[in-house]
Amino acid sequence: MQTVQSEFLAIDRKYRAKEPTLEEELRPVGERLCDFEDVVIPMTPEQAMYEASRCVHCPDPAPCMLACPTHNDIPSAMWLIEQGKFIEAAELYRQTSSFPEICGRVCPQEQLCQGSCSHLKSLASVMTGPLEAFVTCYQRRTVGVEVAVGEPSGYKVAIVGAGPAGLACAEQLLAKGHEVTIFEAKPEAGGLLLYGIPNFKLPKNVVLARWDDLRRAGVKFVPNTYIGRTKTIDDLFSEGYNAIFVGIGTEIDAKSDIPGEDLPGVYNATEFLMRANVELGLLPPEKRERPIVGHKVVVIGGGDTASDCLRTALRMGAAEVTCLYRRTLKEMPGGRHDRDLAREEGARFQFLTQPVRFIPNDEGKLAKVECIRMELGEPDAKGRRKPVPVDGSNFFVEADTAILALGYWPDPIIGESTPGLETRNYGLVVANSETGATSRPGVFAGGDNVTGPDLVVTAMVAGRKAAAGIDAFLQEKAAK
Repeated sequence: MQTVQSEFLAIDRKYRAKEPTLEEELRPVGERLCDFEDVVIPMTPEQAMYEASRCVHCPDPAPCMLACPTHNDIPSAMWLIEQGKFIEAAELYRQTSSFPEICGRVCPQEQLCQGSCSHLKSLASVMTGPLEAFVTCYQRRTVGVEVAVGEPSGYKVAIVGAGPAGLACAEQLLAKGHEVTIFEAKPEAGGLLLYGIPNFKLPKNVVLARWDDLRRAGVKFVPNTYIGRTKTIDDLFSEGYNAIFVGIGTEIDAKSDIPGEDLPGVYNATEFLMRANVELGLLPPEKRERPIVGHKVVVIGGGDTASDCLRTALRMGAAEVTCLYRRTLKEMPGGRHDRDLAREEGARFQFLTQPVRFIPNDEGKLAKVECIRMELGEPDAKGRRKPVPVDGSNFFVEADTAILALGYWPDPIIGESTPGLETRNYGLVVANSETGATSRPGVFAGGDNVTGPDLVVTAMVAGRKAAAGIDAFLQEKAAK
């Protein structure tokens, strides 16, 4: 009997492996460049069921599950979706992920679950990300989403930072019955999800809906409070909080040290994306004005933020938008999917190019960028070939707007204002990777302010792990 079942399963897998993928449906370029709305056309239920039916259900542990930082049970979810059991599939995702409707949109699936799919050999991986987003949004539309809340424990936890790590930590702490208050420097919760990722990539209503789930479940929110300036970690302990989680991310733009970077027309990526993509009422008062974008825009950098800036500038009416990157396409750190969309929408890429000076016009505004050609030398500490300037190769690129997307640094203020808290690398908090515990008893940390800039999903996982660490800390405290 077992042999017959094995033969049937093998035949079924061969059949499924031959089914062609649906491919992601996008709005026409000419249409989507006219607004900041989502560029992806949502799947229909029939399309979702068909695409999920292509899963061959690899033997455990499935490669897609291993590649997912949350270890979502993707094969089981695919089986449920294939049967039309969308709510059950959504609940399965929510067992291991705090933001499946978000991660299904912004995770670089080509590098994670989808990139590990056994179908990849036939260039037709199952569309795991869009299916995750489909079922969790279907759940919200049809039956709603509720956050589990445990019996009150009597403990109060403060969370510093309302980004992916902090919100995930809050969700898990609620399930344990702890009282949670989030302190955030900005007017609204969401962090990078709301203020950093453009609406055409992650609609704000998706983020705000998930935040509303937490608010309805009892999370308290204190906005416009910059911990380290407005008050300190020690102040929070004095106010009666039994444990504190720090998840402030890395939101300080790396400096270019290029002469002229303070000229009108030169923006840092964070400010540019915030002011261009977020509803003005959700911004800090000093940023409630759209950035001025000229006809010729250059974006300096090669990561996902650079792609977001390229696509944003195009939607703001720029005639020419060019990415200047000092290495080649092969070394670009950002996701291929976003880069391909930027190119499809009209962005240009100029490789082996390093800006060396921003040059003003007679009115003192940016007019052009002096650049130098680069060539690749020996690999650096991370294995990427180091770019080396080519002597005498200087040239000029006309530009009336330049956006610096050069990466991010941690804010050192938490370490500087918290006695006994160990930090490294210009302010990253030293924390246990499994529990989030820091050198300061009762203080936990996770996400980008521990690892440096990374993915939304890895920050979310860190927040969930820290919540478990905090709960264990409080239970141990209660036992004494």
